[in-house]
Amino acid sequence: MSFMGKGTPPVDDPQDILYADRVRVYPKSVHGPVRRFKWAVLIVCLTIYYVLPWVRWNRGIGRPNQAVLLDIFHERFWFFNLEFWPQDIFYLTGLLIMGAVALFLVTSLFGRLWCGYTCPQTVWTDLFMWVEREIEGDRNERMKRDSGPTDFDKIWRKGLKHTVWFAVAFWTGGAWIMYYVDAPTVTVEFWNGTASTPVYLFTALFAATTYLLAGWAREQVCTYMCPWPRFQAAMLDEQSFTVTYEAWRGEPRAQGKRLPGAGGDCVDCGACVTACPTGIDIRDGSQLECINCGLCIDACNHVMERTGRPGWLITWDTLADQAAKAAGTHVPLRLIRPRTITYLSALVLAAAVMIIALALRPGLGLSVQHDRAPLFVTLASGDIRDGYTVKIVNKSPTQAVFEITTQGLYGAMLTEANEQLGPAETLGLPVPGDSVGTFRIMVAGQPAALVDGSQPIDFSLRDTATGEVTVYHSVFMGPVRRR
Repeated sequence: MSFMGKGTPPVDDPQDILYADRVRVYPKSVHGPVRRFKWAVLIVCLTIYYVLPWVRWNRGIGRPNQAVLLDIFHERFWFFNLEFWPQDIFYLTGLLIMGAVALFLVTSLFGRLWCGYTCPQTVWTDLFMWVEREIEGDRNERMKRDSGPTDFDKIWRKGLKHTVWFAVAFWTGGAWIMYYVDAPTVTVEFWNGTASTPVYLFTALFAATTYLLAGWAREQVCTYMCPWPRFQAAMLDEQSFTVTYEAWRGEPRAQGKRLPGAGGDCVDCGACVTACPTGIDIRDGSQLECINCGLCIDACNHVMERTGRPGWLITWDTLADQAAKAAGTHVPLRLIRPRTITYLSALVLAAAVMIIALALRPGLGLSVQHDRAPLFVTLASGDIRDGYTVKIVNKSPTQAVFEITTQGLYGAMLTEANEQLGPAETLGLPVPGDSVGTFRIMVAGQPAALVDGSQPIDFSLRDTATGEVTVYHSVFMGPVRRR
């Protein structure tokens, strides 16, 4: 791992290297197929992020019409045609597991592809650096201006750059809020001053985070703050397809044009270093700071073209193939390997479990909580009566009537105190659409065999409209029988 950038002054004590000041990286703009592909990915990612909250989705009267909405106030997550409740949090767990395994699989196949192209830190840093280059110029101009005196040209360019950065960061923070509150509504409320305090607070928080991380921290986030580089090497092997310097072809290095056979193809121009957004030298091999973006490839190809040498001295390849090419042979890319099979199998299994769980997800939910005090009451008739708090989740958009019965208690009679229903063997309980109904149910009957003062009892709930049934296992309490 390299702690110091190019041009760092020497130190007397090796320990001082751990406390060296940050050497600012000034990436040089490059042009080529890799850069064009990165621009395409950046545009797609930013378009999805900024536009998605404004996409409408008709779910019917009384329901939000935003396609993707995490409605914390009403405890719902809407994703196009899917609706998730708080008790569906395990789907988030499954999604995170799938994301982690997919990241392992992609890394084992193609290195840090996520880091180089689709990581939010990379996307917004790329956008901020583009703004910086458009206003302050390319690498040499920025370095010269930063090292020069503070004059009018420096002040207005720096001021304009940070103003644009603030604007981008503000819109980024505002767009993030729109995933939690209806986008058109919160936009109007924000500008007329009627939005809630959390809206203003979190917009400022996310805007400040974007400005600091993408505008100032940049490569420091990837090198020191992100944990992924520390263990991503465990996902790589000699068959991983990563950005690689063809040392067998480039060495020994010599500057300037020369005749074929008079040295390696590398002219030691440093173009690959100046193009790197983290400031490393890819010729030193795989490094923690490398995000596998491939911009060094475009920079090197341009130099190879000018010097009349074959392109792709820096390329995407595997270590196994590079070793084979150094020996004059070739090793084909092996996508199917034990580790990729393991990751792919785990990903398919997790995806299958998620799909099956979604397909079999019930449209209703039932929970039953026994009263803590008193545990039971003995009636004049000799029956034992227990009290329960019953909660029924109606996930349909319309009101439904649910029939609730019990099994396991002889002669059980149910009474709902608040609705004044019963006593009866079956109660019909109405629950409004897209809501949770809470009921106070009294169950009276003759327990057949109380073991230590309790016996199992099942509450069965049926949707009268769809016929869907769910069962909740509970207990019925009574006096302890003397032996």
